[in-house]
Amino acid sequence: MSQFWSQRTHDLTPYVPGEQPKDMEYIKLNTNENPYPPSDKVLAAIQAASDEGLRRYSDPIGNDLKQAIADYYNVDTSMVFFGNGSDEVLGHTFAALLKQDAPLLFPDICYSFYPVYCKLFGIESIQIPLNENFEIDIKDYEIENGGIIFPNPNAPTSIALPLDDIETLVQKNPNSVIVVDEAYVDFGAETAVPLTKKYPNVLVTQTFSKSRSLAGLRVGFAIGAPELIEGLERVKNSFHPYTLGKPALAGATASMLDVETFEKNRDALIETRDWSTQALAELGFDVTPSSTNFVLALPPEGHSAEEIYLALKSKGVLVRYFKTPRIDKHLRISIGTDEEMQGLLNALKSIIT
Repeated sequence: MSQFWSQRTHDLTPYVPGEQPKDMEYIKLNTNENPYPPSDKVLAAIQAASDEGLRRYSDPIGNDLKQAIADYYNVDTSMVFFGNGSDEVLGHTFAALLKQDAPLLFPDICYSFYPVYCKLFGIESIQIPLNENFEIDIKDYEIENGGIIFPNPNAPTSIALPLDDIETLVQKNPNSVIVVDEAYVDFGAETAVPLTKKYPNVLVTQTFSKSRSLAGLRVGFAIGAPELIEGLERVKNSFHPYTLGKPALAGATASMLDVETFEKNRDALIETRDWSTQALAELGFDVTPSSTNFVLALPPEGHSAEEIYLALKSKGVLVRYFKTPRIDKHLRISIGTDEEMQGLLNALKSIIT
């Protein structure tokens, strides 16, 4: 605390990322990173862009990256926006589109950055409870609002909302921006990008961090009607125009073009997720149906999620525990390689049996 902080700074409760301890070698299953490396084509593109040209500013428009994203999703480049990770894209979205007279709506259990942004930008919000199965019920959103945002699939619940339900939600809120945060969409959900071509109030955000194995490169993007994208560009260019450096632009573009590696890594992770889910169930865990690269698991009766989290950490396995109402009895477990997941299972067997 400091006397020199503004009142808003005093009032903030910052987002807390997953822990990154350095005291020992861990099986790291707590931050939803992809266990597989980016392709050689991506690494080559990053290396090629890391030359003497770094003395020059990067392209603030990023035409090559925008074109690659537009081609992949069959949209016009005027519908594409990129930023320094999807967190920055979301930050610009809150500032540009979601600060309205009526409150912003989002689920009570979802990405915990949303309330942080509301506090930062002074946005009134209402958190809508998920149902008893941790699902979004779109009927609960039939109230006055200045916008709606939700992750799909949701995090940390891992459950996806069907595209038909999303379209119904959009149709019932024609005067509000509907933001679909698709950080995990590639692992089992249907993207809402097609809705961006039908409705002027839909914005879809995605990231290269999860399914494209580029968490360390910090690249995210949004797709929406040109008018929405123009609003994001106005905020970005009032903050910092050179959002991505040359290596990030080159690496992200190469990743979007390398469909083969993307699909291979995604399919491998889904296969590991499926057998790991079955193995956890055999140990007595109740695992929610996952459309993501993680699972939300309720430990067997008589075992505390927090105690298991601490015991796993002592054995060199990191998972995520949220001391938050409604999910404080669960563990969120990122999907790693087959070997890493087997290490998790072996550790769990020694703890709960």
